Amino acid sequence: QVQLVESGGGLVQPGGSLRLSCAASGSIFSINDMGWYRQAPGKQRDLVATVSSGGSTNYADSVKGRFTISRDNAKNTVYLQMNSLKPEDTAVYYCNARIPHARIVGVEYDYWGQGTQVTVSS
Repeated sequence: QVQLVESGGGLVQPGGSLRLSCAASGSIFSINDMGWYRQAPGKQRDLVATVSSGGSTNYADSVKGRFTISRDNAKNTVYLQMNSLKPEDTAVYYCNARIPHARIVGVEYDYWGQGTQVTVSS
């Protein structure tokens, strides 16, 4: 029973910034990778950025240099700072967390948030 709740989405003008937050709650001992994915209408859900428990990051080429993913392990929260937003960034953004099984080493569960809308438009 793990829930991910995203917040911070909204409407911004091109060139603007938003910070998304995603807090995981429930029976959590630790979280492995956390990440953000996005899905535009009629499109596949694509990776935006991930961050490992140790802080290693991975970004889609389309957001490199503009977005920054970070996490606060004590709060079980992952953030996505989005700068220099473009209309093509418009999508529903989904938080993802991979949570290890409590007893079985090497097994993890994939959890998703409900999504938060980001609209970049003038």
